[in-house]
Amino acid sequence: MAITINGSGTVTGLAVGGLPDGTVDAGTLATDSVTAAKLEASAITGADLPAGSVLQVVQGTTSTSTTTTSTSWVATTLYAAITPRSTTSKILVTFSASAYVPDGSQSAATIYRNAVELTGKTSGIHKLWYDGTRGVGDSGGQYLDSPSLTSEITYKIYIKSINSVSFNFPTNEDTTHTTITLMEIAG
Repeated sequence: MAITINGSGTVTGLAVGGLPDGTVDAGTLATDSVTAAKLEASAITGADLPAGSVLQVVQGTTSTSTTTTSTSWVATTLYAAITPRSTTSKILVTFSASAYVPDGSQSAATIYRNAVELTGKTSGIHKLWYDGTRGVGDSGGQYLDSPSLTSEITYKIYIKSINSVSFNFPTNEDTTHTTITLMEIAG
């Protein structure tokens, strides 16, 4: 079929892919003419998103309680791993669990990246209530990390007893809401 340009500026007889590369550029396309369904799968990457965009979310859980009387940090079984897409990304780490401490106990939880303690805190966030012999409550926290890495990173929760009294994290009674969530945020 012959290529014909009629008086109104339309072209007929042109096969799909018949124009040479570079003939149509972004300025030639009509506004809103390209829909998300027409984009190639890798057309938009994390690097194309504005700072503050969430690039990925990873969550870890555990049903195994860690008990300690140690006044040094002890690893729990609550962790998650993430591989950042960019060295400029930040990782928002949040965790939540039920904790158990006897009356009078003081305890703490913190976040480690690989084998390095991040928060520098000596006390965790604990909301305790007592039934006469023990305290059970919510333990949780968050930290915004700037790892500057694109290799896999493991974030793990560590605990310790401030006064050498036994501390359970999470409690054996309620491990259903024990989570650690990692969100990669574009930098």
